[in-house]
Amino acid sequence: MYFDRKCKITFICHGATIYSEEGRFSDAEIYPPLSELGVEEMNNVTNYLKARGVKNDVIYTSPALRTVQSAMLVSKLFKKDYVIVDDLKSRKCGQWNGLTFGQILDRYPTGFSDILNYPEERNSYGGENSVEFINRVKTVIDDLVEKNIGNRIIIVTHPEVIQAAICGALDIPANKLLKIFIRTGSVTQISYFENWASLVYSDYVPLA
Repeated sequence: MYFDRKCKITFICHGATIYSEEGRFSDAEIYPPLSELGVEEMNNVTNYLKARGVKNDVIYTSPALRTVQSAMLVSKLFKKDYVIVDDLKSRKCGQWNGLTFGQILDRYPTGFSDILNYPEERNSYGGENSVEFINRVKTVIDDLVEKNIGNRIIIVTHPEVIQAAICGALDIPANKLLKIFIRTGSVTQISYFENWASLVYSDYVPLA
């Protein structure tokens, strides 16, 4: 049936880190950890999940320290283990790794405009282009959906992965990727059907 839902996914963006607070790019997995603000954000998320009565069958997470720490708090709420999925890791930053927005604009003046205008082309800084990234994320999300027919699952991951998941689910062109805003400590939900998907809500940030 057209409206038979295959899977519902609640995407949780990891809590803040010193890098996210500084507007710094990073694809590193072992650093940085959650900041004090990040722990507070994740506590707000878990309180929201509990108050909403959000149910789930499996918790998945990216392998990065900041997502695993966030997943541990979610896991504690639901009293079940999380599963690490390697391809949920953040977008490869190449030479942008560790740089702030301002530093990137200074050193790569056309960098962001190139991402918007040429999403399928190899970039000058050695990172994943937008088409590669969206396809990588869509492949892993489609696989998790097929493994969880009839289930409701939670995925704890990075802002850019959630951006790519939205693009992949709604067939949004790759040159629009950066125009989707996802904050740390936010919740996004997508329902997946046989041949389409519905964005239920996006970038909701629970308050204390």
